[in-house]
Amino acid sequence: MLSLGAQAAPFGKATERSKQKAAAEAERAGVQQKLNALKKDISKTESAKDDAADTLAESEQAISDANRALRDLQQEQGDTNVKLQMLSAEHDKLAATVAHQKQQLAKLLREQYVAGNEDRIKLLLSGDNPNRINRDLQMMAYVSQAQARLLDALRANLKAVEVNQAEAQNAKDELEEIAQEQLQQKAKLEQEKARRAALLTTLSKKLVAQRKEAGNLERDEQRMTGLVDKLNKLIAEQAIAAAAEKKRQEQLAAAKAAAKAKAEADARALAKAKAAEAERQRLAKANNNTKSGTIKPATPNPADAIDADEPKVAAVKPAPAPAPAPVDDTPPAKAADIALAPAAPAGAFASLKGQLRAPVAGKVAAKFGSKRGDGPSWKGVFIRSAEGADVHAIAGGRVVFADWLRGFGNLIIVDHGSQYMSIYGNNQSLLKRAGDIVKAGDPIASAGNSGGNEESGLYFELRHQGAAFDPAGWVKF
Repeated sequence: MLSLGAQAAPFGKATERSKQKAAAEAERAGVQQKLNALKKDISKTESAKDDAADTLAESEQAISDANRALRDLQQEQGDTNVKLQMLSAEHDKLAATVAHQKQQLAKLLREQYVAGNEDRIKLLLSGDNPNRINRDLQMMAYVSQAQARLLDALRANLKAVEVNQAEAQNAKDELEEIAQEQLQQKAKLEQEKARRAALLTTLSKKLVAQRKEAGNLERDEQRMTGLVDKLNKLIAEQAIAAAAEKKRQEQLAAAKAAAKAKAEADARALAKAKAAEAERQRLAKANNNTKSGTIKPATPNPADAIDADEPKVAAVKPAPAPAPAPVDDTPPAKAADIALAPAAPAGAFASLKGQLRAPVAGKVAAKFGSKRGDGPSWKGVFIRSAEGADVHAIAGGRVVFADWLRGFGNLIIVDHGSQYMSIYGNNQSLLKRAGDIVKAGDPIASAGNSGGNEESGLYFELRHQGAAFDPAGWVKF
């Protein structure tokens, strides 16, 4: 997929869309780096380096990226068109409001001109009836206030028109960017499809032979199990990191609250001490004046009366300044470190047993537990389906893997919490990325025959704590 950040925006400026897209790509980079390292760790121990399906990997990944980009662009195009329509309607309303306000202002100015444009000085020096002068002055004040309000409203609306026009232009620029990207992605998709077709023709016999080898099937199963185990470990680590970060934030917030409360208490104590010292000085001064006879003591205010027998208040030193709030030097957790934490609450997936819908429309061609020739039994089900058919998430969760994997082609794995995972393989395209949150029924991929599969369809698995189990009792196929 072409990076928008590397593509010049129309009119030589970056649109909001290009900035947001660049930021999103930067956020995903950390997650993808972890998953790439995980893939390499799984593959480095394998001895089979001449797997025919590996030759298709680059082409199948490119087809997946191009299809996902086209789908994203189509969604963006629809959203931007809606935004542009809203901006256009808003512009029409603002234009009508501005025109009306200009008419009101012109009417006020015209009436003021017809009235002779008398000012306050002329009225005061006219020698007319004072009541009439006062009434006229008030009327002039009302007119002036109305003019000022109208001018302020007109200026605000004119500014809103400018902002609206800038946003509309930005939306048009974004649509042009989208159109250019769509052309590029369509051309790339056709090129990669032709390349894959040529590779399939060349590798056809080799793929058929390797698919029947029991050793290859066993390695595929071990590869999947290794991937799931490592993902479970990574998710657990990141869940711990997320919990630690949450606790750190809570402790930091508590420390700040305690420091603030202490500072407020110190401030109150200091204010009380200053008030007491001021009262002491006032009493001392009044006492001195009484003894010298220069000033007769005033009748005391009952609210300020002090018992004569009460001891004098000693001089109070100012309270020390409150200590600064404690600073937590622990670096915060990075977004990439907690991006794969489960999005679903514990027990949510287990409660859906028997109610889950099939991930794709089609016929089950291979069932869980049935033999695969001379190789191991199926750990999932294969659903025969048309190429390009939408594959849906069976339940809410978070995508923890979305990449090409030997034996499974374009593979996507969704974590549903409590160590439950759903696995979707042999896809033509992956529509979601690692870290994306999905809801039940969301399209996450399109069916295909990537990874060297003979038929178009979807390979589907359910796993709990790393072990595959029969989805028949959970999913309504």
